[in-house]
Amino acid sequence: MKLTFSILLLAAGLARQTSAMDSSGYLLVANKGNHTLAIVDPIAGQVIATVEEDGVTGHEVVASPDGKLAYVPIYGNAGVGKPGTDGQLVRVIDIAAHKIVGTVDFGKGVRPHCAVFGPKDHLLYVGTEIENSISVIDPKTLKVLGALPTEQTESHMFAISSDNRFAYTANVGPGTMSVIDIAAKKVLAVIPIAPKTQRISLSVDDRWAFTSDQTKPELVVVDTATRKVANRIEMPGIGYGTAATPDGKHLLVVLIKLNKVGVIDLAAMKMAATIDVPKTPQEVIVRPDGGEAYVSCDASQQVVVIDTKNWKVAKLIKTGPGTDGLAWAKGN
Repeated sequence: MKLTFSILLLAAGLARQTSAMDSSGYLLVANKGNHTLAIVDPIAGQVIATVEEDGVTGHEVVASPDGKLAYVPIYGNAGVGKPGTDGQLVRVIDIAAHKIVGTVDFGKGVRPHCAVFGPKDHLLYVGTEIENSISVIDPKTLKVLGALPTEQTESHMFAISSDNRFAYTANVGPGTMSVIDIAAKKVLAVIPIAPKTQRISLSVDDRWAFTSDQTKPELVVVDTATRKVANRIEMPGIGYGTAATPDGKHLLVVLIKLNKVGVIDLAAMKMAATIDVPKTPQEVIVRPDGGEAYVSCDASQQVVVIDTKNWKVAKLIKTGPGTDGLAWAKGN
């Protein structure tokens, strides 16, 4: 009896420790308005440091798998498909030291935008929009190793499957999704989505790819096995950034013009709830343990913290002008 009780106590202690490890870390926020990266303590609900990017404008950010470095592509001062400057750099920032420690220079304007670490190969993938490609970078040497073609213009955002085999891009102007074989560096399919599309994410099991029609309030669901549109989910407003909860049950979708975040029940494939947030929400990510979601609100200069247990706003964090790209950096 005593042995069983001791085992239960040990199991409870390990569960608490695992939960604490999953929830400890920093929120990284790309502030377009003042060209900085904000490093946020999400528990305290405050910015602990801002780092000048020494560039034009970084829209997105990704953290290294060990949580020590942040990589910020410097896109330029334009919107996707619009005239403006063409960025050519990726800044590497030491999160603990709060300073730039390296730079990837493509040598010409390519509008680097979305950044993703390969789940298996741990290489850095960065969308190089002007070249209709995703560049592959060694994050240690900061050398460009090659590129994956998208065969479409305005490949603004992309996602990589958990087995590291496929990349999926949202091609804004063409309104399509490219499916890319990463190892073969080959486009397997170009899927028509809508007259114009934006943002992209995958379900936890990689079964579905999600992107939003920008001409009407629909979330488009692509079956990754058949590489065809499987569903179109009606929403109360135009969608933007999306993120699945780690348990695979829900998808959060930003409703950019309504200043809301929608909660989609993935079993039913329909909107289950909406949450009011400040003006001009952009991107959403979910903490690795699933306990909280974070939504960047551009015009409001804030990140909204949502409690995923009750779908309520838990707090607002002032981050900086043009709050946009988000990433989670695990604690060290």
